[in-house]
Amino acid sequence: MTDLDWLFARQRSGVHPGLDRVRALLTRLGEPQRTFRSVLVGGTNGKGSTAATLAAMLTASGSRAGLFTSPHLTRFAERFVVDGRECPAEQVEAALRRVRPHAEAVDASFFEVVTALGGLLFAEAGVEVAVMEVGLGGRLDATNALDPDLSVITTVALDHTEILGATLDAIAGEKAGILRAGRPAVTGVDPALWPRLEAQGADLWALGREVRLEAQSRGWDGWDLRADLPGVSLDFQTPLLGEHGAQNAALAAAAAWRLGVGESALRAGAAGVVWPGRLEALPWRGGRVLLDGAHNPAGAQALAAALRGLGAGPLPLVFGAASGKDVAGVASALREVASEVILTRAHLSPRALSPEELVPHFAGLPTRLADSPRQALALLPEGETAVVCGSLYLVGEVRPLLLGEAPEDRERWQ
Repeated sequence: MTDLDWLFARQRSGVHPGLDRVRALLTRLGEPQRTFRSVLVGGTNGKGSTAATLAAMLTASGSRAGLFTSPHLTRFAERFVVDGRECPAEQVEAALRRVRPHAEAVDASFFEVVTALGGLLFAEAGVEVAVMEVGLGGRLDATNALDPDLSVITTVALDHTEILGATLDAIAGEKAGILRAGRPAVTGVDPALWPRLEAQGADLWALGREVRLEAQSRGWDGWDLRADLPGVSLDFQTPLLGEHGAQNAALAAAAAWRLGVGESALRAGAAGVVWPGRLEALPWRGGRVLLDGAHNPAGAQALAAALRGLGAGPLPLVFGAASGKDVAGVASALREVASEVILTRAHLSPRALSPEELVPHFAGLPTRLADSPRQALALLPEGETAVVCGSLYLVGEVRPLLLGEAPEDRERWQ
């Protein structure tokens, strides 16, 4: 069994919140996370694009910046980026070879291993500041073993309720665990949840309060933005689509400003950010396919709003979802922007629901079933815009088909 086979097999043991194992693992590795500054980016939706934008701004400022994200779409090494470049697969595997015996000694979970691996890779790459996307929740997530200089909480919505709690207040409390008393923080959560975050004692800037945003749509090219922060107004552009894309870019700008990034670097980073698979438009058969995870109701509502804002729709929709998700809520948000629905499943995800199981959620809409993502793409009309959504694992299998790349052939749980 290769080291990657060993690591991916650990996905089956599930999620085990807690910091003792990852802290023990980092200690055995020599505390690599102490060699660089860190930023934690948590939230229900939008944390990945916010983290990617912030890392791009830091890189543009001249800082050697690392970006840690999850899950990956098509290659495991996507999770580890330094100065905008994915760490070479050989380097990642060599580092994992050194991590494995220590991980086995403390019985670390899949995500705990991946988090420690990111710390080791960034330390050895000479990273000065690492932007770390939180995996699940915050308080007991493995990334919270780091000691962030600044924290970001993008949004709070109902997701993973079996682990994080059944109310927005409970989920906000879990996510607030990444905040540090007296240290800067930025958030885009609903104002009703501000007190829950402020209870942590962080120096909190909130979107709609300290961070005021004006956004002018550039259609499929993104947004012209003006962010008014305490003492400064910043004008910049982002290619991120949807109103939530504009908001995530503003959160990244506020975080970057608080970290000392100048205006020119902030503009350059924001304009050049690339965040695959999240409202990403790729050409296909004379038209285009818009890829987006949209795996919870809030994400699906944001996708639907983005499509309406772009004047696109109703559109053919390729949809797949995992068990345990609020599929009814997601489908309800997407119905109005779908002209027809092609139901399929991510073949590499054992938790993926079958197309037949998804049919009742789209009753009343023209519906077809596809045995595979490849067959689903073949059913799309030529020369039109279509959407693939519902599961990042499905997006991860469709994207290489659109690009003519070879997908990773490994079972996906996390």
